This record gives sequence, C-alpha cells and structure tokens, in this order.
Amino acid sequence: MTISQDKVVAMHYTVTDPDGNKLDSSVDGEPLVFLFGHGALIPGLEKALAGKAVGDTFTATIAPEDAYGERHDQLVQSVPKNMFEGMEVAPGMRFRAAGPDGREQSVIILDVTEEEVVVDGNHPLSGIQLSFDVEVLKVRDATEEELAHGHVHGIEGDESH
Repeated sequence: MTISQDKVVAMHYTVTDPDGNKLDSSVDGEPLVFLFGHGALIPGLEKALAGKAVGDTFTATIAPEDAYGERHDQLVQSVPKNMFEGMEVAPGMRFRAAGPDGREQSVIILDVTEEEVVVDGNHPLSGIQLSFDVEVLKVRDATEEELAHGHVHGIEGDESH
C-alpha cells in the first residue's frame, strides 16, 4: 500500500537545517502518525511522501516556500512595553497576539528595552531550507471515523494506541 490521500501514515523523521543542526526528531520516541492529505504536514514533505510505502527511507530537501514560508520583515515590530503590563518579558519568550488582520498569531520576543518590546511574527523556521530524513513505518486505510474527524485515532486506528 502506498501513501496517498486519506491514508494513515506512521513515520520516523529527523529534520536538520542547512548547517546540519538537528531541529527535531521522532527517532528516539514515538513515530509521527497522521492522516495524509489533510494539511498535517508542510506541503513539501507531504509531496515527498506521496507514493512511498512501508520500509521506504529517503531524504527530502524542502525549500522555504514549501516549508514554513519566506521571512517577512514587516512581521518584526516594536510595540510599547506597556502592552505587557505586569509581565516580565525577555527575549525568546513566545506569546499569542492579534495580528494586523485581527487573526491570532504566535510571536517571539527578540529584544526588550525600557520603552519597547521587539516581536517577530514569522514562524521560527521561516526562510530556512529544511532536510528531512524519513523512514515510513506503516501505511493503512483511515477508518470512517478518522475521516469524519479529520485526524487519526492512534497508530492502529483506535484511541488505545
């Protein structure tokens, strides 16, 4: 059985940046289990997985536009420190904030001065080419319930696994 729309896939992965720094990995833990074709993965990795089968191992290099997008300078902004009234804020902290269009987005604090806080609304991995080492562990048909819910119910198709 090959990976295609509405299949449940279990895989191990390790993702690295262009300098070879490991950003994330499932290898020493539980595999990633997801419903293929439902937006669970970045587009470039989903494209690389299409047609693969159990036992396949491969490396996929994903350009920023097929991963977390390009960086946008306008998403880095200085805001008045009083917006964080009563909070101790420091570089590296993450918050949910209303974006310019009113939708909620994640921001990370880059800098804090007496008067201002510099926040970045870009995804931390935006603008970065990513390399995924992947091993496909399982491919199965999704259950009707999984399809109705839009997510998997464990590696075997029930909540107990």
